[in-house]
Amino acid sequence: MSFPVIDFDERYRAISARDTRFDGQFVTAVRSTGIYCRPSCPARTPKPQNVTFYPTSAAAHEAGYRACKRCLPEAAPGSPAWDLRGDTAARAMRLIADGVVEREGVPGLAARLGYSSRHLTRLLSSELGAGPLALARAHRAHTARMLLVGTDMPVSDVAFSAGFASIRQCNDTIREVFGLTPGELRARRPAVRSGAGAAELVPGMIDLVLPYRGPLDAAGVFSWMAARAVAGVEEASATSFSRHLRMPGGPVWFEVRQDAAERLHLRASVTRLGDLAPLVSTVRRLFDLDADPLAVDEALSVHPEVAPLVARTPGIRVPGAADPHEMLIRAMIGQQITVVAARTALTALTAALGERTERGLLFPTMTAIAEHGHEVLRGPAARIRAVTGAAAALADGALRLTVGDDSTEQRAALLAMPGIGPWTADYVRMRVLGDPDILLPGDVALRAGAAASGLPGDPAPLTAWATRTAPWRSYLSAHLWRAAPVRPARTTTTKETA
Repeated sequence: MSFPVIDFDERYRAISARDTRFDGQFVTAVRSTGIYCRPSCPARTPKPQNVTFYPTSAAAHEAGYRACKRCLPEAAPGSPAWDLRGDTAARAMRLIADGVVEREGVPGLAARLGYSSRHLTRLLSSELGAGPLALARAHRAHTARMLLVGTDMPVSDVAFSAGFASIRQCNDTIREVFGLTPGELRARRPAVRSGAGAAELVPGMIDLVLPYRGPLDAAGVFSWMAARAVAGVEEASATSFSRHLRMPGGPVWFEVRQDAAERLHLRASVTRLGDLAPLVSTVRRLFDLDADPLAVDEALSVHPEVAPLVARTPGIRVPGAADPHEMLIRAMIGQQITVVAARTALTALTAALGERTERGLLFPTMTAIAEHGHEVLRGPAARIRAVTGAAAALADGALRLTVGDDSTEQRAALLAMPGIGPWTADYVRMRVLGDPDILLPGDVALRAGAAASGLPGDPAPLTAWATRTAPWRSYLSAHLWRAAPVRPARTTTTKETA
């Protein structure tokens, strides 16, 4: 799936109008000043002959430009292209945001994508204007800026949280990218929040504001999380969601909450500072914060059957997954039973096999589920074998499931597993990869919502009709779930192959 190409004239019209919808989707480099800006920068629009557009800030860095001190393009929401596109460049960007380069280096990133390091560097340089090292460096600079202006963390902690190997490397990069020292960048931040809405932080806790493109149906995401929260691991309310999560450096805890000004705050505590940047990326995927809701809403609203649903819930989001392996297990256990029953089963599984930490409970490891899941899970023996078999395959690497997978290959690998059918495979792609173009025609609740909205209620005609909403069928699915006459506490009643 290709991301729509926007030509020079369209981009120039966007920066002339200071259109915030394009923030994060490209940057504008100005030869006469040597800086690059976000499209909505309030500075005077440069002459066309002085402008070069780049797909990423890393490409602008590589070309010798530094970030604008006025509009801070690194503070824009992430590009929706990396979910909309499924090519190698998009997969690489998702893995870079997930911290793969810091943990495994460029060879590890290249191996995950099926290329040599040299070929991957050539491919990304051609496609995005920068190689994997430069892209990772730009991501570290963005994280460092976010922490410097959003927290009171010492610069040394900021450096290692952002993924830099040393404080000096962080300082040099900040100066090169922003033309400011870390101290000068921090001094430019807005006044520190105070009053009733301010959170009381404890040592080791960070509190960040997460940028996003509005509108945002935050209430819908929190409601989704609350209906599926596993006791001991997750907690949710009408305006917040928190959970414990296992990351490479150890257990982490995070909370996302919405304040009275509709800002989203992330509070987090990590075991290893290097896990903070990947955690922020995980949370952004979980809440679908890099989506372009205006583009989605505009595309869906042209269809008379769907327009009322969009008007009722503008900015609807498709929740992502905190952990890909966990998501598969949750989806498999949720097959053919209600959401309430699935939550009960997952809570029992976690209580019996989860890892207890000082702060809470972690979802069970795949090894624990593979070895002991049959002692806890209830239901048809074939389904239990399927769940424990999938866990074993994930544990020993026979089945790979990551945010950087090729969508078609991931689906094929899942369908090859006993007990996994099309609904589960596609649901996992929707949640793990953030694929915006998934329809689940076998889902009973979705079909009920379709029928109530004047769309075909049977799988084949619904699938045929929905092709006109590509590449936004995941968001169509979210609207149809919401439109079900009596919103059922179940995700599907389709029968998966055992």
